[in-house]
Amino acid sequence: MGNIRLEQLREEMRKRGIDIYVVPSSDFHESEYVGEYFRAREFLTGFTGSAGTAVVTRDKAGLWTDGRYFIQAAAQLAGSGFDLYRMGEEGVPAIPDFLKAELPEGGVLGFDGRVVSGSLAETFQKAADDRHGSLYVTEDLTDRIWTDRPAIACTPLWILTEEYSGESAVSRLGRIRERMAEEKADVHILSSLCDIAWILNLRADDIEHVPVFLSFLFIFKEKAVLFVQPDAVGDEAAAYLKNCGVEVDSYWNVYDAASRLSENTSVLMNRKMVNYRLISSLSKRVKIIDREDPSELMKAVKNETELRNTRQAHLKDGVAMTKFMYWLKTNVGRIPMDEYTVGCYLDGLRREQEHFLDLSFEDICAYGPNAAMMHYAATADQKASVQPEGMLLVDSGGHYLEGTTDITRTFILGPVTPEMKRHFTAVVRCNLALANLRFLYGCGGISMDVVCREPLWELGLDYKCGTGHGVGHILNVHEGPNGFRYRVVPERKDSGVLEAGMITTDEPGVYLEGEYGIRIENELICVKDEKNEYGQFMRFEPITWCPIDLDGIEPELMNEKEKQWLNEYHAMVRENISPYLTEEERDWLKVYTREIV
Repeated sequence: MGNIRLEQLREEMRKRGIDIYVVPSSDFHESEYVGEYFRAREFLTGFTGSAGTAVVTRDKAGLWTDGRYFIQAAAQLAGSGFDLYRMGEEGVPAIPDFLKAELPEGGVLGFDGRVVSGSLAETFQKAADDRHGSLYVTEDLTDRIWTDRPAIACTPLWILTEEYSGESAVSRLGRIRERMAEEKADVHILSSLCDIAWILNLRADDIEHVPVFLSFLFIFKEKAVLFVQPDAVGDEAAAYLKNCGVEVDSYWNVYDAASRLSENTSVLMNRKMVNYRLISSLSKRVKIIDREDPSELMKAVKNETELRNTRQAHLKDGVAMTKFMYWLKTNVGRIPMDEYTVGCYLDGLRREQEHFLDLSFEDICAYGPNAAMMHYAATADQKASVQPEGMLLVDSGGHYLEGTTDITRTFILGPVTPEMKRHFTAVVRCNLALANLRFLYGCGGISMDVVCREPLWELGLDYKCGTGHGVGHILNVHEGPNGFRYRVVPERKDSGVLEAGMITTDEPGVYLEGEYGIRIENELICVKDEKNEYGQFMRFEPITWCPIDLDGIEPELMNEKEKQWLNEYHAMVRENISPYLTEEERDWLKVYTREIV
């Protein structure tokens, strides 16, 4: 039986004369993760990954996604009527090229203008123009067939006080206005939910594990207007916003408000983030100053309060993770375990920590071959049994009032092959090489990623993703503009210069389809080192504290410097975590942080 939803969509396309319809993964704000209401691409294709775009023609259907999801997507698309297009692979057309090839002369290309950014819409417009075609952007066609679609989330706003944020919303608005003055902008239109939440020191729960709220923000020279769902704003938040000089308007009024801006207005915005419908609502005579949102870099460079608090969050998280490792290593094979219940046990340890708010993303607790899928998630109904052999990969994290964490460890549960240990040791060497790198200011992650990957490249291995990403402060666990990646991938927005105060993950890995996956991840703060006649040197401060499983290490495959780095890291783990453990756990930790020679 075919994909009924796909055929229903094609019927809606035929009614409107649409030849190709595009369904991205985004919401009205180009968010990486979206609420249930916005999961139209998942509804249509069955693919549950966070990144991907569905393209439907009258007789073809494709799903484009990146290397993190190749294995998962191939499995989930089976029988769906959608072909998998592996982005970046040789011979795979980019979506604009596919559109040009498939759109008939004079054809119609459709998409919901609210879930496609202005810059991407320009690319689609060009593809249509090349075929003397047109765009149809006024409807969400999936809404016509999604009869039991969830409601749009609306959760109450809460205030992140200055003891945790380190800076007032008034101050942050003032810094934004300074940048507006430099750009000679009358108004700054913001669509990015994380940036709005950061500027205003407000949080909510409209997206699972991403504590933000659906909103738009217009910042003028003398005031600001927050377009937000009225039911989300309680009395305390309303009074707070008023004191910050922020007016409140309905979320649904933003397009009308944009249309009322004067023709002589200069608008600062990021076309890659603001949706096509909102941009189209502006007068054609409005001057658009297309720049990255000033707040993107501001929020990426954590202030001293945020850094101090984040270190505390990682200490709590390290205690939970180390207790989890102790429990796992001492109980595997003694009590029944599966991926789902093991992940739930870890979640419980995090929830015991003071000021815990939420998980920072859905746990990836993957045993054996499942770990080769980078973003695998077990469920109560679909999970693998965990046995006292092979490896278990656990990628997890938490939001605390003090900050956000993201850590991955791969645990040896019993007998493993020499190849597994060789690959495990190589991944650890990669992680250590990056964490201990010293570099001159001005470098971006693109300058450093080769250093990290070299131990794997020596073995003819690689991984189809970046090595690390910026981490939000009680926001999205992924944020730019910092990251580690050996080539520029424009849509990832992670090739910026590394600044002191930025936090970036260090997470190399090996993923062998049908066999196993290995990943080791720590977070690093970029800090200043010495300054001399050659310039300002920089280095990294590790803030993630949990043993790297020595049962997977082959010391003879490491050089003396690498052994020293690992021994020094484990000494810090032991010093930081031991005071919070039981005597039995401390004795165990001494063994798993012992020096290797």
